[in-house]
Amino acid sequence: MVEVEAKSEDKPEKPKVPYEVKAGLFLSTAAGIGLLAGFGSALASAKKQDPKSFDAGMIGVDASAKQKMAHARHLHETGASLATRALGYGTLYAFTGCGILFFSIWKLMGVNNLTEFRDKCGGILPKIPKNNPPQSRTEFSGLNDLLQYIIDKDKEEKAMKHKSKES
Repeated sequence: MVEVEAKSEDKPEKPKVPYEVKAGLFLSTAAGIGLLAGFGSALASAKKQDPKSFDAGMIGVDASAKQKMAHARHLHETGASLATRALGYGTLYAFTGCGILFFSIWKLMGVNNLTEFRDKCGGILPKIPKNNPPQSRTEFSGLNDLLQYIIDKDKEEKAMKHKSKES
């Protein structure tokens, strides 16, 4: 027994990585893989639809070809400039749409400041009941602990319903 303790003291302890860091790293990795897969499939479908224009957009246009194409009906732009323009328009539309929505809600409610807005919303929306003191557990060591708690509570409720039906 003494030897086991001596061996464990000789080994330096590795610093433990918190669960939140591991979970965040996993979610970031999954999101990144999804983003790359989506972007790759979009590029593949664009190349499949029109390979000639796709190659022209990827390479760009040199000065001599630009003069020749100036007389053509339309110029192809590179994928980066097209994506930048699309992002700009999307951002503009999103901010404008949300701004109009929020401004119209503000005006329809007839409020002048945020305090009035909060009071009116508090009167319209349902009240959240206070849970003081808590009726059940509120702290969990992780997602598995929370899910196990939910499963156990569900089993208890089903057992109580079953007993009440038999009585």
